Amino acid sequence: MSLEELHLNLRNLMSDDYDQLKALMDAVYHDIGGSWPKHTIDKLIQEFPDGQIAIEDDGLLVGVALTVQVDYDEFSNPHKYDDLIGHREIILNDEDGDAMYGLDVLIHPDYRGYRLGRRLYEARKELCRSMNLRAILAGGRIPEYHQHADELTPAQYIDKVSRKEIYDPILSFQQANDFQVKRLLRKYLPEDEQSRGYATLLEWNNILFEPAASVLDNKPTQVRVGAVQWQMREFSSVEAALQQIEYFVDALSDYQSDFAFFPELFNAPLMGLQNRAAQQDQMGAIRFLAGFTERFKTELSRMAVSYNINIVGGSMIEVGDDDRLYNIAYLFHRDGTVERQAKLHITPQERRDWVIEGGDELQVFDTDAGRVGILICYDVEFPELGRLLADQDMDILFVPFWTDTKNGYLRVRHCSQARAIENECYVVLCGSVGNLPSIENLDIQYAQSAVFSPSDFAFPHDAVLAETTPNTEMIFFSDLDLTRLTVVRAEGSVTNLKDRRKDLFDLRWRDWSWKSGANLEE
Repeated sequence: MSLEELHLNLRNLMSDDYDQLKALMDAVYHDIGGSWPKHTIDKLIQEFPDGQIAIEDDGLLVGVALTVQVDYDEFSNPHKYDDLIGHREIILNDEDGDAMYGLDVLIHPDYRGYRLGRRLYEARKELCRSMNLRAILAGGRIPEYHQHADELTPAQYIDKVSRKEIYDPILSFQQANDFQVKRLLRKYLPEDEQSRGYATLLEWNNILFEPAASVLDNKPTQVRVGAVQWQMREFSSVEAALQQIEYFVDALSDYQSDFAFFPELFNAPLMGLQNRAAQQDQMGAIRFLAGFTERFKTELSRMAVSYNINIVGGSMIEVGDDDRLYNIAYLFHRDGTVERQAKLHITPQERRDWVIEGGDELQVFDTDAGRVGILICYDVEFPELGRLLADQDMDILFVPFWTDTKNGYLRVRHCSQARAIENECYVVLCGSVGNLPSIENLDIQYAQSAVFSPSDFAFPHDAVLAETTPNTEMIFFSDLDLTRLTVVRAEGSVTNLKDRRKDLFDLRWRDWSWKSGANLEE
């Protein structure tokens, strides 16, 4: 039969199909009893019509998938095929079940080789997703096991099939369709002599499954990020700087952004409020700037609540309890909560001119619009940090930066894009522009802010979702689909997070509790 002669149609099975279904089941299952009686099929169609899927070719039934709903906790544990069958061979469908159970997949012998089984499996998966069910389970026969039973245990046989050293028409097909072997089932079908009564419990997980919850508890899957490529300008007062910030927060909020994002040390022009002579003392100037941080924290938190928007407040200089200086990014939640992330790696210039210290904590922040991390400028050039955040299920990485030259900017940009690819997350890069020769310590800026994605089919071909005009003050937006991250992490062309060789290497955060005086022996 040539491909040109095929006229395939995917549809739901109907009661009128029974005669053809019976012939198909009798041909395929001649060794284990043949077809189900008509009342069994009719009851299955009546109780779960969407789960009974057929492929026809010009009216001829050539492929069928039969499915029921079940309770996941019950059927993800050891069971027998008879546990699915009730009185008078009625298949027990649980309309409140949170999983699907694959009963049968049958392909007409003349139509094998056209990948019809894959079509049926993809239709089942799509149904599982659309119904928000937890998984698809199946008890899979191992019909070639009888040829190896004298020298291999069932577990050894399954392992060799998984390694493609042995081909099993059912198990090999199931594994090729992303089903995982969860356990061995004994006496599953005692009459199945080819499988010696054994079967595999197979499972395909619906990675998009969402447990039942109240609407208010559900977090959005679509997140809008707004950012400000910030012009470093002279300010006559702290109030003038805060007025300019509030102007942008208001604008981003009007566009229904979930986040407003500012660059690293975006309030640095306030050093210009000192006279020129005082600015010559670099240590004095940076401590002068740190004096405004508490005021900024109070005002930005107010804006976050007032404009109903989460604010990633770039970064600001903070005087720590130890009287040392730290470069801190603050996350102002729209519920009034304030969290902080210190810059961990300090550049040679920051150490030399301002004596900035590096922090010693790294965390992912839970927000009402996803789990986010913050790496300030130089920190993104250290891949270990991004990977540690990814291990905590980070969705979005914010990178506020301040670079003076294009090569410095490109270091941050290229490393940020690498973090998006290797950690399968979104990365938002935001910097400042403008030249201020009148202020010491603040003369040249270079930036082209951007949003990066993983590099796969669901994302732009260059993995760049948005980018600004270089060296121009502007706001920009990007809508981030968190569901796409879930899919690419589980089913992408490559799966960087899943495929790490943890048997060869690992990564961990050191315990720094001793710095706070904790007794490690307790």
